[in-house]
Formats: sequence, C-alpha cells, structure tokens
Amino acid sequence: MQASPPLSGSSIVLRFALIAAILLITVLALGYVGGWLAPQRLTAQRMVNQLQANAGVFPGFRRNHAKGVCVAGYFDSNGQAQPYSAAQVFAPGRTPVVGRFAIPGGNPYAPDSSVPIRSMALRFTQANGLQWRTGMNSMPVFPVSTPQAFFEQLQAQQPDPATGKPNPAKVAAFFAAHPETASFLAWIKAAKPSSSFATEGYWSLNAFVFVDASGARHAVRWRMVPEANADTSTAQGADYLDADLTQRLAQSPQRWHLMVTLANPGDPTDDATKAWPSDRRDIDAGTLVLTSTEPQESGACRDINYDPLVLPNGIAASDDPLLPARSAAYATSYLRRTSEEAHLPGTAVAHTQPEIK
Repeated sequence: MQASPPLSGSSIVLRFALIAAILLITVLALGYVGGWLAPQRLTAQRMVNQLQANAGVFPGFRRNHAKGVCVAGYFDSNGQAQPYSAAQVFAPGRTPVVGRFAIPGGNPYAPDSSVPIRSMALRFTQANGLQWRTGMNSMPVFPVSTPQAFFEQLQAQQPDPATGKPNPAKVAAFFAAHPETASFLAWIKAAKPSSSFATEGYWSLNAFVFVDASGARHAVRWRMVPEANADTSTAQGADYLDADLTQRLAQSPQRWHLMVTLANPGDPTDDATKAWPSDRRDIDAGTLVLTSTEPQESGACRDINYDPLVLPNGIAASDDPLLPARSAAYATSYLRRTSEEAHLPGTAVAHTQPEIK
C-alpha cells in the first residue's frame, strides 16, 4: 500500500484553520442559544429567572404553579373526536391519566385565596406508549399573545424591594401599553377564588391541530367542563383546595367532559388573547374521571414535566408562539428543581429526565 505524501506546511496550516473555524462556529452557536452573545434576547433561562425574581426560589419546586396536588384516574373516550384526530386516546375506551391541580405563582406555601386562577395538568398514556400532556387554566383567555409580552408582564409585576409588592405604576403602564390584555382584565375583574378544584372549568387557551386518519388538519381548542355543581361553599384556611378535593374524592370520583371546539376558517390560532366565537362547533370527546389524590411531594405527578408539546400522533402544535416558549421554560424549570431535589436533606430518590414519547 503506497503511503500518502507528507502534507506541506501550507496544507497543515489550512487544516488547523478549518478546524478552528468549525470550533468557533460551534461556540458561537452555543453562545447564541444560551444567550451569552445576545444578553437581551429572550431565552427560557431569562424567563425562569424572572419568575424566580418575582416569587423567590423554593428548592425542589416548580418555578410557576408551585403549589399543587397530584391526582390520578382515566379518560373514558366516547369516540366522538375520532373522525378529527387519529390519536389513540380518542378511540372508544379508557386511557390512564396522571394529573395535577395547582394555583399560579412560584411560592408553594401561598394561601389558596391569593389568586383566583386554578390550573389542571394531565398526562394521558396511550396503550401504544405515546403520551399526550396538556396544561389548562381556569380562564377563557390568556393576558398576552407573545412570549416577549409575557416576560414584560412579569418584569412589571416584580415586587419592589421597598414594599415587597409590585409597583402599581409599572403594572398600570404595562397594561396600558398592551391593549390585547383587555379581555383578560375584564374576566379577572369579576373573578373570585373558588373553594374547589372540582367545580372549575379549565381551558387549553392555546390552539392546537387535530390530524385525522387521512391527514386532514383541524384547528381546535379544548376545555374541561365539570359535572360538579357550581362552587357555593365557604373556603377556610390556607390549604382548603387540597382538603376539599380529598373530601370529594373520598365520597366519589370527580368528572369533567372534554369539550373540543373546532375553528372556522379565519379564527386566530396564534393568539391566546382572543376567544373564538361561541357559535363554533363543540364535540364532547369523553369524560375525565379522577379517582384519587396524593401529595405532590411523593405523588406520581411530582416528576412529570407537563410540556404542552408532548403530543401523540393525531395531535400537533399550532402556530401559537406561546407553545414553544412554554415548552422551553417548563424544561428549564424541570432541570432546576430536580437537580435541587437531589441535594435536599432527606432526599434519597434519584430523579431522571421524564421520558418524552
């Protein structure tokens, strides 16, 4: 075998230059993604840092919706959504569910009355192993339509060190500069903290896309409508939501109907501040049945990242810019809290990245 001729001095220099250029491009790309070279660019890290600046850091807890409780049960599909989505979860039958109820905010010790909004997060695990994860809130619209606007809202609501509360002038200036918040402000003005997770309805807020067996795409939103009667009880104590849910589930399972709304042509799919007209077609896709509850510190929901972009075949993301931002922020929050848990006193449970299917 004939040996290759030795490289000339100029060839060696050229090769080293090429390797250096590749390394430089890699470093620059990592720097851009990480925000090192563009410190004003909005990243998931900056978003989560701002959540921490507003609420403080509570090691081992989520950076938002920190106070919550685990639930489990199943989804009983009636097959009515199957013509619009090939997802196995919509075939007639039952799909196991692990969920979580929570209130917004990064303080896991906040009183339940501190905010009027409640949230429901669910993980459906299909028989084929694919998962559908969704996070919903008890409000029909989101305040803003872009990640940048949400970040600015968080900045405006950061507590003033002198008072420990947000500066009213900064909050007012933010809302004045963002007229798209009008629908949310109208809702929040009349909203009152409920004393039960079970009597609340929960909206997806973001639009998604159902893909049927033929590949046709259908823009949708969904919501959970409770079977429980409207809330009339009087809340007591700081943790009444957990107590109420435990009491209700001890008596009987709690049920919600999964209502899927089909968009008409022209309905916005990229703006969570705009509700679709009430005459859009609704499909009752089946019943969510929750049968048990556990504390979040030891329950099955603790290590689940309820990433809204974990979707099975038959469900796809829309063009809503909030979806990828939520996904990235949830991942950042997950990595921070699980790495902290490994160092908390008395914690001997190993944590791993959730399986994304």
